[in-house]
Amino acid sequence: MTCPFAKKQSRGCFFDIIESMNQSEKISNYQLLLAQLEALLEGESNALANLSNSSALLNQTLPHSVFTGFYLYDGNELILGPFQGGVSCVHIALGKGVCGEAAAKRQTVIVEDVTQYGNYISCDSRARSEIVVPMVKNDQLIGVLDLDSHLVADYDEIDREYLENFVALLLEKTSWNFEMFGDKA
Repeated sequence: MTCPFAKKQSRGCFFDIIESMNQSEKISNYQLLLAQLEALLEGESNALANLSNSSALLNQTLPHSVFTGFYLYDGNELILGPFQGGVSCVHIALGKGVCGEAAAKRQTVIVEDVTQYGNYISCDSRARSEIVVPMVKNDQLIGVLDLDSHLVADYDEIDREYLENFVALLLEKTSWNFEMFGDKA
C-alpha cells in the first residue's frame, strides 16, 4: 500500500502531517502557535500557570515530541519545571547536557542526533533530536525551554526562530518572582 506523506508501519500507514509540511506551512503553523500563546497568556502572569499551559500547547502542536517542557534556574543548577512527557531528569548542572550547555552559553542549541552528541544526558531513551532555548530576562537566566523529538534531525532554523519568539513572548507576559510559593520551609 502506498501512502503519500506517510511512514510505513506494521499496522498500515499513518499520515505524518508535520513531515509533509513544506517550509511555508511550517512557518504558518508556528505563526498560529504564537497567536495561540498570546491569547493563552492574555491577562495571566502567573509563572506556574503560564509554563504549564505553554508546555501543553507545544506538546499538542509538535506531534513528534517525547518531552516538551522547562527547566528553571535556581541560582546553582537547572531544576525540572512544568513539562509534558515521561519521567525526566530533575537536576541539571550548568554546562552539562544540552540544557546545561544552552543555559551556560545563553544560546539556543540544536542537536540533530543525540546519540552522536558528546555532551548529552539521556533522560528518555526515545529522544533522537533536541532543541533547547535559553530563557533570559533583564540579563538574568530564568531557565530553558527543552524539546526532545523521537525523530533524528527534527529541528531546524525555522524551529529556532519561532521557538525563540515563543520564549520571548512567554518571558514578556509572565511575572518571574515566584512569590506564589510563599516562604520556603
